[in-house]
Amino acid sequence: MTSTDIAPRTPAFPSKLPQVGTTIFTVMSALAAEHGAVNLGQGFPDFHCDPSLIDAVDRAMRAGHNQYPPMAGVPALREAVAAKIEALHARRYDANTEITITAGATQAILTAILATVHAGDEVIVLDPCYDSYAPNVELAGGTVVRVPLTPGSFRPDFSKIAAAITPRTRALIINSPHNPSATIWTAEDMRTLEELLAPTDVLLISDEVYEHMVFDGAQHESAARFPGLAARAFIVSSFGKTFHVTGWKVGTVAAPAALTAEFRKVHQFNVFTVNTPVQHGLAAYLQDPAPYLQLPAFYQAKRDLFRQGLEGSRLRLLPSTGSYFQCVDISTVSDLNESDFCQWLTREVGVAAIPLSAFYGDGFDQRVVRFCFAKQDDTLRQALQRLRKL
Repeated sequence: MTSTDIAPRTPAFPSKLPQVGTTIFTVMSALAAEHGAVNLGQGFPDFHCDPSLIDAVDRAMRAGHNQYPPMAGVPALREAVAAKIEALHARRYDANTEITITAGATQAILTAILATVHAGDEVIVLDPCYDSYAPNVELAGGTVVRVPLTPGSFRPDFSKIAAAITPRTRALIINSPHNPSATIWTAEDMRTLEELLAPTDVLLISDEVYEHMVFDGAQHESAARFPGLAARAFIVSSFGKTFHVTGWKVGTVAAPAALTAEFRKVHQFNVFTVNTPVQHGLAAYLQDPAPYLQLPAFYQAKRDLFRQGLEGSRLRLLPSTGSYFQCVDISTVSDLNESDFCQWLTREVGVAAIPLSAFYGDGFDQRVVRFCFAKQDDTLRQALQRLRKL
């Protein structure tokens, strides 16, 4: 018998994620491209990063920083991250044992879950939430426990969170500034959470990738600022979001040494190391805090431009206190559900948005859609011209 006599067969196997298909972001971006729509759906900038950041990475490449870095990350970058957290939040993390550089925030969250969640453990997520959380828990063999944020305001309901905690609860995932609702947790919220978790062994995964996009003079309330939370937290951030380089996929995790040790056990086998010259470039770029300190004003101007442009439309603006998103209520514009409305808006009006129902485990539809204003002003004006016709 020769290989030509054997019928090729691809073995079938049970899916680990049988309910997962193509993400809504991919679907809407493809639809936007097909119809020539302004893509305010997927959350990425359409403008360039600071040329000096590119130069810093180029210098690192030319200096020979092109081989494997240390598994936990380039020391200079870990030191810069630790110094930044201390300056902003008054908590010092040890760069050697408590800071890890990751291949983006999504990988960081998956690694934290894989490192801590065992089969049968429960992980609380607050709906609506970023779409990677639940699949990550399922891949670890855990059970997702969904607790809704308050519809309309998207405030945490601590009575419902408390009721969801059981002896099997391993972790809680929070996200502030929040994607998709563009809300932020207050200091009071964080203190309430600190008190709630104090008598438990529940770990905290704090997704803070939009940490530098907080508006109207508010302060980002990092879990690092609250000792009772910091002691049990993996705090995740993203250079991609902060420096307009989402395609670079470089993030960070700050956690106590005991948690970091377990995190790195998984990190070294699912990623091992992260892009070397980019790490060196970021370390050099972080020596000047101005780019991230100026980011709130930069994005607030874009938020204000977008909100002012929609004031005369029939779309009802919800508050946008953080992140680079703006949610709107479509109730007075259309009887369509969120998903159908977004597809209609893309095809017929030429602007792509994301339905909030895509961020809920049960597809809860409250007639709200999300726009991303991390775009050039001309891009926003083009979208606004079309949206004002609604």
